[in-house]
Amino acid sequence: MIQYIIRRFLYALPLLIGVNILTFVLFFIVNSPNDMARMQLGQKRVTEQAITNWKQQHGYDLPLLWNATATNEEKVTQTIFYQKSVGLFLFRFGVSESGRNIGADIQERMWPSLALALPTLIVGLLVDVTFALMMVLFRGGYLEKTGIVLCVALMSISSLFYIIGGQFIVAKVLKLVPISGYDDGFSAIKFLILPVIIGVFSGVGSGARWYRTLFLEEVEKDYVRTARAKGLSETQTLFRHVLRNAMIPILTGVVVILPLLFMGSLIMESFFSIPGLGSYTIDAINSQDFAIVRAMVFLGSVLYVIGLLLTDISYTLVDPRVRLS
Repeated sequence: MIQYIIRRFLYALPLLIGVNILTFVLFFIVNSPNDMARMQLGQKRVTEQAITNWKQQHGYDLPLLWNATATNEEKVTQTIFYQKSVGLFLFRFGVSESGRNIGADIQERMWPSLALALPTLIVGLLVDVTFALMMVLFRGGYLEKTGIVLCVALMSISSLFYIIGGQFIVAKVLKLVPISGYDDGFSAIKFLILPVIIGVFSGVGSGARWYRTLFLEEVEKDYVRTARAKGLSETQTLFRHVLRNAMIPILTGVVVILPLLFMGSLIMESFFSIPGLGSYTIDAINSQDFAIVRAMVFLGSVLYVIGLLLTDISYTLVDPRVRLS
């Protein structure tokens, strides 16, 4: 087990290094520090002196990879790559273009994001799996046909419609919850109820249909026929055998949802004025704060890789045969 985890962890390191290098190329070679200075200064005609001053203030006046004018180890350390990219592996995110500590901002904003993302993921998974099991349990009947039509209808509607419609009907007309905003502690619950419901509801269509397909593949296998032959009811067969044997693709589906959930939080947090990492990224893009965007790209990659590692570990709990692969 330990060897399996170490091996998976070693597989993840080259991926993070590759993401870091690709991010460096995109931000400092494709989009040079001179281009960043011109966009940040926001002037049509920017003097070379203004560009030079901006690069010196933000540490972009150093060579990219190798400082030939420096001595000893400073040939490597006094470069943009070392100071702006290598530190990301130690979670040293530096400061934003406006001078704010990015690491402190992330620590402050991660809790509102988790408060929104975790309930949406957990409740959404339970609702999707339950709905899919119900359609499989009553397959061939009106409930399954109605469920499929409902899933297709929900998938065909943009998530923006649910957000705007939910804010108008639930928050403005019925006045059950606030339209937007956020507060600390348990007071935040009233601000999170609507975005969590919308996040779950907007994902039911695609999620339930996908899980239904998984369960339908399982119910046709030999071990299910054997369970029925031993006298187990259809409900017992579904929950004891089918659900358990479908856990690996379900866990894989959760990892697939993670980046989509993060991208969805960009929109959700912006519409509901939740001060999380999603709105933090959107604000950085709008203000062309490249330091924040670069840090969030790397952090998103790290979270995705951690999700993959946790999924691989959970595979070993669901199916011990995975440990041998």
